[in-house]
Amino acid sequence: MRAVIELLVTGAKEMETSNKMLEARLSASWQEIEQLQQNLETVRTESLTDPLTTLANRKFFDAELRKCVAQAKAGNEPLALLMSDVDNFKAFNDKFGHLTGDQVLRLVAMSMKHNVKGRDIAARYGGEEFAIALPQTTLPSAIAVADHIRRAVMNKELMKRSSGERLGRVTISIGVALLRPTDTTQSLIERADKCLYAAKRNGRNQVIGESDAEAAAGAKIMPARVA
Repeated sequence: MRAVIELLVTGAKEMETSNKMLEARLSASWQEIEQLQQNLETVRTESLTDPLTTLANRKFFDAELRKCVAQAKAGNEPLALLMSDVDNFKAFNDKFGHLTGDQVLRLVAMSMKHNVKGRDIAARYGGEEFAIALPQTTLPSAIAVADHIRRAVMNKELMKRSSGERLGRVTISIGVALLRPTDTTQSLIERADKCLYAAKRNGRNQVIGESDAEAAAGAKIMPARVA
């Protein structure tokens, strides 16, 4: 009887040890799975983020803009699009070098981050061009946001980090379009681009939005102001 009991006790202890080892392996496996998920999320985030400015990249923005357009139409809500470009960027880049040019792009991106919120989506659209989608935003409100961004960029003075040399200020031009019932994402982008080009033609460092026929006429909605 004693031998049987000792055998049962030994078996129970071995089973307990085995269970603990299994639990440790399962715990390690779950940790590995969590780490893999975190790595995948990091890779996914990096694939959708512009590494220089840390804004969304064009791939992410295009996909999100399609969603925003569909949601705005379904809910009969306003959706505004800002297309922005750094004024005279090539000349600035050629004069001061690419590292300073990168600093300019980061400055613009920072100004955008500080002036968008909630569901707004800011992205580096390509080169020195940026785009911002503003869901549930009317044209006047979008123009106001755009001018806040323009002023924020204009009011920051660039300095060369290595020498402390003052490099002056940069400016941006912005075009603003509002979603129409018949719009596709492409037609919305094209109209915002037309407003951007109008801002460039009219002297840069300004915001032009569409309202009735002002984009075609090149009217200035909000001209540049020296702060």
